[in-house]
Amino acid sequence: MPDGKGRPVKRRAAATVVVLAAALIGAVGTPASAAPVEHIANGTFESGTSPWWATGNTTLAVRDGRLCVDVPGGTANPWDVAIGHNGIPLVDGAEYTLRFTADTTVDTTVTANVQLNAAPYTTVLSTSVSPDGQAAAHTFTSGLTAADGTFTLQLGGKADPYTVCIDDVSLTSDSDLAPEQIENGDFGDGTAGWYSYGTTSTAVEDGRLCSAVPGGLANPWDGGVGQNDVLLTAGATYTLSFDASADPNATVRVAVQLGAEPYTGYFSRDLALTPAGDHYEFTFTAPDDTPAGQVAFQVGANPAGYRLCLDNVSLRGGEAEPPYVPDTGPRVRVNQVGYLPDGPKRATLVTDATTALPWQLQNSAGVVVRSGTTTPRGTDAASGQNVHTIDFTGYAAQAQHLTLAADGETSHPFDISGTLYDQLRSDSLQFFYIQRSGIAIDGGLVGAAYARPAGHLGVAPNQGDTDVPCQPGVCDYRLDARGGWYDAGDHGKYVVNGGIATAQLLSAYERTKTAPTAGFGAALGDGTLRVPERGNNVPDILDEARWELEWLLRMQVPAGKPLAGMAHHKLHDQNWTGLPLAPQADPQPRELHPPSTAATLNLAAAAAQGARLWAPYDAAFADRALAAARTAYAAAKAHPAVYASANDGNGGGAYSDNDVTDEFYWAAAELYLTTGTPAYRTDLEASPHHTGDVFSATGFSWGSTAALGRLDLATVPSGLPAAERTRIRASVAAAADAYLATAAGQAYGLPMFGGPGAYFWGANSNIINNAVVLATAFDLTGQARYRTGAVEAMDYVLGRNALNQSYVTGWGENASENQHSRIFANQLDPALPHPPAGSIAGGANAGLDDPFAKQLLDGCEPMFCYVDDINSYATNEVAVNWNSALAWIASFLADRSAPAGISCRVVYTNYGTWQGGGGFTGQLDITNTGSAPVNGWTARFAFTGDQRLREAWMAQASQAGAVLTARNESYNARLQPGASVMFGFNATQSSSYANPAPGLVTVNGSRCS
Repeated sequence: MPDGKGRPVKRRAAATVVVLAAALIGAVGTPASAAPVEHIANGTFESGTSPWWATGNTTLAVRDGRLCVDVPGGTANPWDVAIGHNGIPLVDGAEYTLRFTADTTVDTTVTANVQLNAAPYTTVLSTSVSPDGQAAAHTFTSGLTAADGTFTLQLGGKADPYTVCIDDVSLTSDSDLAPEQIENGDFGDGTAGWYSYGTTSTAVEDGRLCSAVPGGLANPWDGGVGQNDVLLTAGATYTLSFDASADPNATVRVAVQLGAEPYTGYFSRDLALTPAGDHYEFTFTAPDDTPAGQVAFQVGANPAGYRLCLDNVSLRGGEAEPPYVPDTGPRVRVNQVGYLPDGPKRATLVTDATTALPWQLQNSAGVVVRSGTTTPRGTDAASGQNVHTIDFTGYAAQAQHLTLAADGETSHPFDISGTLYDQLRSDSLQFFYIQRSGIAIDGGLVGAAYARPAGHLGVAPNQGDTDVPCQPGVCDYRLDARGGWYDAGDHGKYVVNGGIATAQLLSAYERTKTAPTAGFGAALGDGTLRVPERGNNVPDILDEARWELEWLLRMQVPAGKPLAGMAHHKLHDQNWTGLPLAPQADPQPRELHPPSTAATLNLAAAAAQGARLWAPYDAAFADRALAAARTAYAAAKAHPAVYASANDGNGGGAYSDNDVTDEFYWAAAELYLTTGTPAYRTDLEASPHHTGDVFSATGFSWGSTAALGRLDLATVPSGLPAAERTRIRASVAAAADAYLATAAGQAYGLPMFGGPGAYFWGANSNIINNAVVLATAFDLTGQARYRTGAVEAMDYVLGRNALNQSYVTGWGENASENQHSRIFANQLDPALPHPPAGSIAGGANAGLDDPFAKQLLDGCEPMFCYVDDINSYATNEVAVNWNSALAWIASFLADRSAPAGISCRVVYTNYGTWQGGGGFTGQLDITNTGSAPVNGWTARFAFTGDQRLREAWMAQASQAGAVLTARNESYNARLQPGASVMFGFNATQSSSYANPAPGLVTVNGSRCS
């Protein structure tokens, strides 16, 4: 299909679900309402072929009064050969009837579509037809509004040529159906799009939205159910209709009003509802223009409690909103941020051409600095586009505002720079401070737009999180569960999401102890982030991870209670709240949800990892975290199958997971790496994941965490036998090879296959996590191809994709900025900010798991299934575990290889624990394996736990955090080729932590073998 380049239009999706119905009948009766409207011009072809069109590989001709085309054989896809008629107006909710006759010279099938005439080519009818010369009629209901729909017959994908002829084409519709302004009014998508407050429960039951309303609420507006962001047009007439019941009888006020201060009323009725229920219909005229209208069922002011049920809620009238057509910009798709001088430099050209085309790389003055020809790639499965690859990897000069030109199009500008990702590392990590709960956000650190009071500290109107009860029937205690990060666009906090997010921040820092390019963590040290803890001599990234880790510890079931030691699965509002809503203004009651084995193991894994990293900085906190991890792991083993309910999704996501074998493996791995205890090693080696393939094609995420354990076993020093570590590292490289093979087959270069199953809720983080595996393979092997693959994966994230969309706020010419968030809701309230720079959107989601996206994009090709709109939580939300993946890879890409230095070999010897414990004696032997003398040397390595240098000999040694630095004495500064030097040291250590040999030793900045 051609690439859509239309103007983007903000649109609320209507509620009507697309209905596709096809029936082969001889005639269709005239509707009882007004006469239908015909949308096909020249459907009998008495005026020739106009306005019909055909793809370039066939020709339209009128033969014997019919429109005929000769279809070439050997095309790959149905849409490769097509004929059609544009200019068809589509109205959401209107019923259409398509009629035509068709016959072919061979028995075959063709596809008849009525669809949007631009990307994402949403279909409202798609049906297979077997032409036999008989009249066919297809009746369907449009699920979208569009001024320029198209009727197409897709004829390609056949091995042999044939001829098709059509006649008597008609497409008619109702003439008087007004646009629908309510989304999900039949509750076919659950509670999506609807808010509730003041009720004790709200859920969809038997196809109706039902709420339990407590008695005694003083005013009608003290409780309610409704929908926000309803578009109203001044002077337009609207019809509000719905089915409603109350059991026992109750009075409910239905209102259409402004959905924000001062809540101007446009329509209001008090209804005496009965258990039998009734259908209600009202007409009114809107006095104002607003995109922020609200349909509200106000349920308070009844003395006794009752049950309210609603169905078939509809508000028709006003203006039909135009269809959403993404502005995909220039057809040359690049990483809009730029490229590393020593990295791959590829772009994608969207074109109808099937042969190579010339391209030019131009500097900011328009001067051509490099040129070449494209490589045709055919049709990309993920986007449905015909594409070419442009490869300008050979150009390495650093420059700003470069552009690529090909096929008459010029790309967005980009840079080539070695410091390209430095600020992204900072921005992506800064996101977490702004998401903090339980602390005032300092505008002096992050900008006045993001300043806000502390949320959920029990200050009215908040009702937590300092003293949070459980859901009814779950527990008899309350917890102080303040702090942590708001998980995503809501105010909920989830242990299973927090666990992986914390682990990825910790791993980004832990990598600096073993990766030669990471400089032992200087770029992640104290003062590198804008956080209130800066200046405390602790790496800022550890300070940030601790904020969440402290909250994870608070979610543990207290001793002496049922399920003691386990972790509550989540904490959030009793009911969903609307957008926007600042944390400190959230009035909803907060609840602890039942403990789960998955949450408990997330706590165990993250706390164990945090303990070993915090041990050099705060021994008391590290010991507390390790004790909690041990307790949690034991509790999980005692209760191995306590699962979160998939139905526990009111007020917050369910995050259900009924396979926790991966979490057991991850937790055992982290506890073994931290403590060296044989029992944990026994458990991890007994896990099927230890020798299984933990790196799936679609990447790891919160519900699939075995890869976290495998990556740490491959990189963190441990007491595993050398052969076992070699096997584990080889599994990482093998997975990386598979991802490289996948990326090579993708025209957009990402390590994710092209089918719909690869584009799901939050897939951007999974794509990045595949890049994390590639990056880890580079750290382990030094093979440049793995770094190349990781770098190129970020091209997709930052703009080299079908939508020409950078998914990271503030990064790229066309970047996401309206991610789903109650806090960063500028799209709904201009007084609020957009998400901060460095916030990543979930990305294209072929599942279309929210009604807004479904109505907007139904039928989209996988890579087109995204919209930068705050209403699309399934494609455009923010989340801490997505930003943690971004922060990890940004940190990797910001690190630069040290210049080539000396060639060396080291031997590290641990002479054993002192008698009585408390410490050990170590020695490092350094050999110059190069051909030139070394005049002065500095050796560095990092401990893994609470080891602390006491004294050293034959070197001047010091320790900062976990990193020991030793410099030569005057008498052993010169190392001849082949010569060796040694130094020894004594270090203290508790028995709580493992004490393996370091994984990386550098001399004068060079890694020694």
